[in-house]
Amino acid sequence: MTDSDWQRRVDDAWASFDQHTEEDFLALIDRLAAERPPHDAGALFERAGAFDATGHPDQAVPLYREALDRGLDGERRRCAVIQLASSLRNLGEADTSVALLTAELDATSDHLDDAVRAFLALALADTGREREAVSHVLTALASHLPTYQRSVAGYARELIR
Repeated sequence: MTDSDWQRRVDDAWASFDQHTEEDFLALIDRLAAERPPHDAGALFERAGAFDATGHPDQAVPLYREALDRGLDGERRRCAVIQLASSLRNLGEADTSVALLTAELDATSDHLDDAVRAFLALALADTGREREAVSHVLTALASHLPTYQRSVAGYARELIR
């Protein structure tokens, strides 16, 4: 079996998420993860995501961390950082979430920047830094506006001066 075949089946499982009970979905992802070598970063990431999606961020966090420690790379790495930070925020660790997402925003730039900013805004709001949160939301939104992009981006910067 190829990596792309495994990933296609994982993607199919996620596409069918709403058709499963929590228990069935976790079991489905566990079966798929068991097909990979022990401690495979991709399999750990998928298991973490399944726990996260079913309302168990406490079980997701150590798996995200292990996946990252084991060399998760590319887009999956960035998604794991976003999802880990979100889980930590949900567990009351908003400051840690802010630190992770701020570092992620400073480290690289790609099509996930707006997602990083959205989750960073949530964490900032939880830490009482609402002006910074709104600034990040407006920065993410600005490029999607049909007009006023420059104005909204400028106002976003002014919020944190």
